[in-house]
Amino acid sequence: MKPYYITTAIDYTNAAPHIGHAYEKVLADVMARFQRLQGREVYFLTGVDQHGQKVQKSAMAAGLEPKDFVAGVTEKFVALWDKLDIQYDGWAATTDEKHVKVVQHILQTLHDKGQLYKKSYSGFYSVRQEQFLTDKERGPDGNFGEEWGEVVELEEENWYFKLSEHVDWLRAYIKSHSDFIFPAFRTNDVLNALENSVGQDLSISRPKERLTWGIPLPFDERFVTYVWFDALTNYISFAGYLAGEVGNEELPEFAKLWPSEAHVIGKDILVPAHAIYWPIMLHAMGFSDEQIPRLIVHGWWNVKGQKMSKSLGNVVDPNNVSDIFTADGLRFYLMRDMATGYDADLNDERMAMAYNKELAGGLGNLLNRALNMSHKYRGGVLTPGSYDDEVNAALRETVTSAPVRYAAKMNGWGIHEGIAEAWKIIDHANQFVDGTQPFKLAKDAEQGARLDSVLYHLAEALAHVSVLLSPIIPEACKKIQAQLNWQPAEGFALGDLKWGLLAEGHQLGSPSPLFPRVELTAE
Repeated sequence: MKPYYITTAIDYTNAAPHIGHAYEKVLADVMARFQRLQGREVYFLTGVDQHGQKVQKSAMAAGLEPKDFVAGVTEKFVALWDKLDIQYDGWAATTDEKHVKVVQHILQTLHDKGQLYKKSYSGFYSVRQEQFLTDKERGPDGNFGEEWGEVVELEEENWYFKLSEHVDWLRAYIKSHSDFIFPAFRTNDVLNALENSVGQDLSISRPKERLTWGIPLPFDERFVTYVWFDALTNYISFAGYLAGEVGNEELPEFAKLWPSEAHVIGKDILVPAHAIYWPIMLHAMGFSDEQIPRLIVHGWWNVKGQKMSKSLGNVVDPNNVSDIFTADGLRFYLMRDMATGYDADLNDERMAMAYNKELAGGLGNLLNRALNMSHKYRGGVLTPGSYDDEVNAALRETVTSAPVRYAAKMNGWGIHEGIAEAWKIIDHANQFVDGTQPFKLAKDAEQGARLDSVLYHLAEALAHVSVLLSPIIPEACKKIQAQLNWQPAEGFALGDLKWGLLAEGHQLGSPSPLFPRVELTAE
């Protein structure tokens, strides 16, 4: 089986990371960890998009060279991904010479195939989106909306890609490949866009007279490459595409990785970049239908129903949130409260409840009670024993049946539903404690065998939970396993989850608060 190749959209280094960036990376990291848990080899690529007019403009405003400006912003992204325990295998930076060589090779090939031509064009240009606009982008009042930012009128010569030649192919491809875009309802957005002149030929250059911060065209040094034509190529350049031809032998073997099983992107860059430009670029380069990657499109985190924006002052910094609720607390909330592909509302009260009630009160309290009782009554030594009853059997059934349902949800990108399946063990185990009342059993010598069994069932349930939740809250699950004094063997996979992970006479470790409660002060 080929490796599971997963990528995220590379982050534009013109602004600091926000909660949307964090969600996307956590989502991809969770899926990468889950696929490893299923026994798959995984290659997870992420990185930064460092070129473009906005970057050049921001660098000038800051009194910096573009390369120094993007280096500073990149450091912030890298630090945040480290803080949130994002474990990527490959790092894409569009200023990397390995990437530049691939982009220029592709441009030269398309030029030689007659897919690129030069012409003059006069029209309105969005500095924010770095693209020319048509009358279709005007609002009912005849003006270009605020989403386009500064719009200027330009007349200039550029190189164009014959995008329109491939629109019929793309339309047919989308209609015959229902799994191209997840969730499927996003497909209509793409088909509608193709009917509204989004499939016109694409300007893939910018004259150096107004933009120097980009990859020079190999066949015309007076121009640099349009940022999207540059950035989208990272998915193949850092996966080893053309490695032999351009001297990138140190990169992965492309044929082993491609096609990617998941490009994780936000809905705002689905059309036109990822669902129109990117597949058509690949098609024009000679990629077959079987080599077109799948798009996983996530929604937005809103605040009180409004999209986050600097102008509204409601942008949320994930650094601040993780400082309060820990990295695992933020990861849990982001995965628990958003269904992949749909929007969700960022809510402080819900975030606090997810941490204090579910993580601290549910999982953390279960671990603390189970370990404390085991140490108090049995010196932390587990004895499965021979005692059994319907109550024990019911908990075992919940524990052993959870992995199949959990895997089905996770494989379908229902991360929040996968968490819910794993959480059934936690809820049942807490009810199990309340129902069996080990503290009362400990007072009756004749109930010794039953007490042993209860304590064993609790520890075993926690061992299973620590595996199922490890893609979502990895650090916390390591702590659970450390306190249980149990480590999964190297290569342990989801299919290895069987009742009896903890052996007769297993010595548990010492309990320690897993999620110290957070008290939020009213502003």
